[in-house]
Amino acid sequence: MRGPGRPAEKCLRLACWVLLCVAPAAGAAAAPGFLLSATAKNFENYFPGELANGYVSTFTSPRGTESNLSYLVALMDYGKDDIARPAAIPGWTGIDYRAGSSATWLNLAPLDPSVFQGYRQDLSLHDATLTTTYRYVDHGKATRVNVVEFASEASPHLAAIRFTITPEFSGTAELSFPLVLWAPSQPRLPLAKLPGNTGLTGDRFRQALEAHGLSLKPLPPATPDRAAIWYHGDTQVLDAGGDTKALTLWLDGQATEGKRMGEAVAVQLPAGLRPVESKLDRTGNRLALDLRVPVERGRSYAFTKYVAVSREGWGGNGKADLALAKSARERGFESMLGAQRAAWAKLWQSDIRIEGDPQAQLAVHSDLYYLLANMPPDVTWGTGACGLTTGYVDHVFWDNDTWIFPALLLQHPRRARSIVMFRDRTLPAARQRARTAGFEGAKYPWEADPEDGTEQVLYAAHRLSVGEIHVNADIAIAQWQYWLATHDIAWLRKDGWPVIRDIADFWVSRASNDKAKRRYEIRDVVSVMEPYAHVDNDTFTNASAAKALRIATAVAKLVGAEADPRWAKIAAGLYIPFSNTEQRHLALDPRVRLHDPDDSDLTFLAFPSLDLPMDRAARRNDYRNDVAPLQKKPEQALTSMGLAPLAVAAAALGNADDTARWLQDDITPDMLKAPFNVRTETPDNNTGYFLTGSAGFVQGLVYGLTGLRIEPSGLVQAYPPVLPSKWKSLTLTNVTFRGKHFDITVDRDADGKPRLKRRSR
Repeated sequence: MRGPGRPAEKCLRLACWVLLCVAPAAGAAAAPGFLLSATAKNFENYFPGELANGYVSTFTSPRGTESNLSYLVALMDYGKDDIARPAAIPGWTGIDYRAGSSATWLNLAPLDPSVFQGYRQDLSLHDATLTTTYRYVDHGKATRVNVVEFASEASPHLAAIRFTITPEFSGTAELSFPLVLWAPSQPRLPLAKLPGNTGLTGDRFRQALEAHGLSLKPLPPATPDRAAIWYHGDTQVLDAGGDTKALTLWLDGQATEGKRMGEAVAVQLPAGLRPVESKLDRTGNRLALDLRVPVERGRSYAFTKYVAVSREGWGGNGKADLALAKSARERGFESMLGAQRAAWAKLWQSDIRIEGDPQAQLAVHSDLYYLLANMPPDVTWGTGACGLTTGYVDHVFWDNDTWIFPALLLQHPRRARSIVMFRDRTLPAARQRARTAGFEGAKYPWEADPEDGTEQVLYAAHRLSVGEIHVNADIAIAQWQYWLATHDIAWLRKDGWPVIRDIADFWVSRASNDKAKRRYEIRDVVSVMEPYAHVDNDTFTNASAAKALRIATAVAKLVGAEADPRWAKIAAGLYIPFSNTEQRHLALDPRVRLHDPDDSDLTFLAFPSLDLPMDRAARRNDYRNDVAPLQKKPEQALTSMGLAPLAVAAAALGNADDTARWLQDDITPDMLKAPFNVRTETPDNNTGYFLTGSAGFVQGLVYGLTGLRIEPSGLVQAYPPVLPSKWKSLTLTNVTFRGKHFDITVDRDADGKPRLKRRSR
């Protein structure tokens, strides 16, 4: 038990502890709307946040000291008969501690408020740092703990964890600084071959899961419904070592049948502290430095773990990482932390600021945080719809081109560039897919490997790979949007034009000429409404293909190439299903029988990158058609992917109340999981870190409320701006367009009418 101590000593210790606890929160308070916190009340519903820098990712954990799964950009495992999946690299976040040989290791102690007293954990979205504080009580001994950790934005190969203890006893404490060598995931299912006549509900697929005691059901608080098939890939350790005198670890590894990687650790002890004992623990699943150190009651001891990681094509091997980790140790933790704060402060120069709605402000900051943390600048690798996690197995979908890319383009163009450059680099794979399928040009995958761009769809979803071909048009539109926003003609000639040209050639070979009806059709596709397979004339697909063909004609002129006359002819003649009676579009060819008469996706036609031209009556009727079923079934849960088009479509009609409704539904606790606002795909499937949904919410603000569109004539005001009634203003800071920088604000004039203002920076 803690003794009373001398009054002065007790006050001094208390003052130090108060400063230790409030310093992180005080730093975050300087940037309102950037702090998310956990308390002991979250022990039961703790949904881990993410610490990442676009190249390296890991997760938060309640104690701040657990060993967590970690991933590297596009480091994929290629197991036999399996789809490519992200390989988990050795876990580097862990630091363990106990107050003597008979005490309980910190990471094994039960998460109970009586054990972790005064618990608080802060995720600073502004600095991308996690700070955890508590008083750890075990076997009558107490230790005050403060942990600060981050993946460096300033030096992306590096990460750091500072573990500070203030024991309320004197004696010998034990610490461990491990790299966890994860055991291979089991079972490994042959998902590339396992048939499912009705997708994930097919008998063979279901039986294979049942045989292993698995199911496609979410487990609260943070296990997604498809965890049984979205398990991580494996990294095999090829060589490893450590030095107890230098306090270092290093290893070389290789993803199964994939690329090599390296990792290293350098530990820094408190000044003047000499371990009683130092040991290197090298077992089948662990490489660690284990220390026994003398501690005195009331003194604080800061231990720091510097981590360096690399992968083939990005950095060196384990020995090179060791040099990086040791160099970071020489610079010190405060230097690294200062660089981290400066790097993120630079990113936040491009911000979205909301006056009048703190909940929405915090939501957009958390969405931007996860987008920026997962999307690296200036690379040609892909990032999955759920970022650097196992969600959707890190495969690249149309989400990147139509959802994430536009959300980043105006304020973070270097990150947006990575998305279009991934499609350029993987064009050869897309050309090969087209040839194999008997088509011209390029056919991009539905699920692309982020490393090499090959198709990696599980066999049970094979129909999507064959038929959901609107992805080809989505890619061409994104390439065009990048040109419109940058006017980088060198990029357009070298990178954008080949992609756009080959996609146009694909649509020429994919379109059918119905001479009797004097129109072109695209038949036998999978709709954006994915239950509709082998259907003709999906409206979203046809409208997107027509736009891609028109883009190709325009780009040919810009780069001095000869346009195929078939591009313009097919674009002009492509059939867009429309009901003259109801004066609205139809989601599918009217010959397609709907499973449910309320099925529709017409608001997708209003999404900013496509924004199909139509008169106001059709726009209004399209929107009403999609909203009517929701009014009949208000209990029907919407996905974050469905809410964003609704918000944008409502804003284009000037309907501020409905816009506010859809934006509000997108930031409920069902969509943003506590304590760190992790966005899930739906309210109940727990597929977290869903960057697609985050980007959709951002697009609702950047393009929906402002009415802005990226057009050949510039960043134009296509629709009058709108503001939710309780908002005072919305400001986009540091917008970059064609080399110029400015701020855009939507506020209200003297009569309360929303107005848009631009101010050069």
